[in-house]
Amino acid sequence: MGSNTVHLLVVDAHRGGHPTPMSSTKSTLRLAENMDGEGRITAEGAARLTETVAEFASIAQTSGCEQLMPFATSAVREATNSDEVLALVRRETGVDLRVLSGADEARLTFLAVRRWYGWSAGRILNLDIGGGSLEMSNGADEAPDVALSLQLGAGRLTRDWLREDPPGKRRVAVLRDWLDAELVLPAKQLLVPGRPDLAVGTSKTFRSLARLTGAAPSAAGPRVRRILTSSGLRQLIAFISRMTAADRAELEGVSSDRSQQLVAGALVAEASMRALSLDTLEICPWALREGLILRKLDTDLDREPGAGNGRPAGVPGPTETVSR
Repeated sequence: MGSNTVHLLVVDAHRGGHPTPMSSTKSTLRLAENMDGEGRITAEGAARLTETVAEFASIAQTSGCEQLMPFATSAVREATNSDEVLALVRRETGVDLRVLSGADEARLTFLAVRRWYGWSAGRILNLDIGGGSLEMSNGADEAPDVALSLQLGAGRLTRDWLREDPPGKRRVAVLRDWLDAELVLPAKQLLVPGRPDLAVGTSKTFRSLARLTGAAPSAAGPRVRRILTSSGLRQLIAFISRMTAADRAELEGVSSDRSQQLVAGALVAEASMRALSLDTLEICPWALREGLILRKLDTDLDREPGAGNGRPAGVPGPTETVSR
């Protein structure tokens, strides 16, 4: 359950094996937009969430899933009435949604990236742009030395900064400067353990940006090397920031659901790469969901202490968390 969409991924997986996607179902919920002035998920938003959970749980059952791993990220995490909403979902659907902290997201995504590239990649730095937050991690092992979560998600910044369509040139420039200032301290913290041998970007935002700057389409398969360069990103921003959301939705690799927040996502990516002095990012097809699956295969989550306490059992605590 993300800030914008609900995604059900059905995989065939076993310990020591490669999780194989069998089916994927998505629904646009825009949960972050269904909040009132006090940060509460509205009654309508809670009802839609409950309905979607029930529908997807039914799909999982008819698909023959042996285990269900339902989790929610920043929108539910930050809602002031999250406990009430989670209780409603549990009561109406029987599904116990677990809420991931921002540091959990960063660490589990890092695990997926490490497994994808292997030990030969050396020290890895990973960036992941979601709707509500930006996760950053850096490490030489399977758990990162530093895991940061910032409230710099593409959807959040679009709502707070880029409400005009298309966004004004002046507004884009101001947001650029603000992002640069916000990322000075996190960038320093992230690089304390050392500079990376490999810099990686995960999430739909990074995949879309890479596609728009010349990377292979998704039809080419997950094992094709895809990169995003800082120079290509700058040129792309100059292009898409002058377009309306409807026009951006016509671009290859951009869905109508994400076209509105594409400019903000590109600006976050650009600012992050600039703050960390990165010229190139490798785009990894695995991210948070795969990290959760891999950790589930590594450990029996349901039997470990901590299940149901807000942190999925088996998920280590954060090394560092920055939230602004």
